[in-house]
Amino acid sequence: MRTNRVCLWALSIAFLLADHSFCQSLKPGFDQEEYRELMYISARTGALTPTYYADIPEPKRFKRVYRSPIMGLDNLWDLWTDNQSTAVISIRGTTDKPESWIGNFYAAMVPAKGELKLTEKDVFTYELAANPKAAVHVGWLLGMAYLSRDILPKIDSCYKAGTRNILLMGHSQGGAINFLLTSYLYNLQKQKAIPADIRFKTYCSAGPKPGNLYYAYAYETLTQNGWAFNVVNSADWVPQTPMSIQTMNDYNNTNPFVNAKAIIKKQKFWQRIALNHVFNKLNRPTRRAQKNYEKYLGKMTSGIVRKSLKDFVPPDYFRSNDYVRTGASVVLLADSAYYELFPDDPKTIFVHHFHKPYLYLLDKLGQ
Repeated sequence: MRTNRVCLWALSIAFLLADHSFCQSLKPGFDQEEYRELMYISARTGALTPTYYADIPEPKRFKRVYRSPIMGLDNLWDLWTDNQSTAVISIRGTTDKPESWIGNFYAAMVPAKGELKLTEKDVFTYELAANPKAAVHVGWLLGMAYLSRDILPKIDSCYKAGTRNILLMGHSQGGAINFLLTSYLYNLQKQKAIPADIRFKTYCSAGPKPGNLYYAYAYETLTQNGWAFNVVNSADWVPQTPMSIQTMNDYNNTNPFVNAKAIIKKQKFWQRIALNHVFNKLNRPTRRAQKNYEKYLGKMTSGIVRKSLKDFVPPDYFRSNDYVRTGASVVLLADSAYYELFPDDPKTIFVHHFHKPYLYLLDKLGQ
């Protein structure tokens, strides 16, 4: 009898060790196979038709348990789980609907901490960064505001069911929204609105630039030491967007330009005339460009947004459009062999942006 009990005990330990890989906590650092599995999921979240992912393998570990209704500016997300301890939140990217594209073009900035009036009575309060100089893309913030309302109850349900690990995934516009969602969730965790023992790990894929440098500093501080990545194909133009305009107002308070006018005034007359001319030639074009950017991609575009979201109240915009690359980047470098399979084609502007070229380059990563 004792021998049998020992054998049963040994078998139980062996089973637990064999199954350990499915129950272990998330680990920091870029995991090539983890990202691959998330790309399989993302292809299915973002696809308008099954033909898009027909030859992309099924996810091996996770199964979809929920798909949200369409909300905001044609935004949607999926919940996948492994029925163990890990869940995946997968955010859809840009679709072919006009309102989805308006979400991208609504590219003025707003403060990274504040309120967004979805209606006069429905106010979304958010904190993505504490620094008052931090600012983010208003269109993607709007999408995140709607999605987060649906995501938070599902996180709570997963937690009650024993889930402690959550992978956050988004490709393209989904990647842009995923940056902001990550910041939002971490700050809710700081405020004790989300349990402290939930471990988030973020993979943005083909993600555009979500905000300015001060937002990037805050995001990178929240996710440092290997808890967030943006994977980019070097041939893809989407991560290079939105267009960035840096003015002298975008620098830290202590900088060599802050007292430029006072220093110029101390110069001799002709030197003062020449230096003022040069200073204005350098300063005015960027300031004028920023104002135009805010006018056309903020105030005017908000009117188009309100055709889809009739009760939306446009916010006051942040006087900056200094968009920067954000987070730890994993670069999938396109080489000559890649361009033979995926040649540049001005008629197919997304040739380098879809999941397949990303998965192709992922196979070559580290070779």
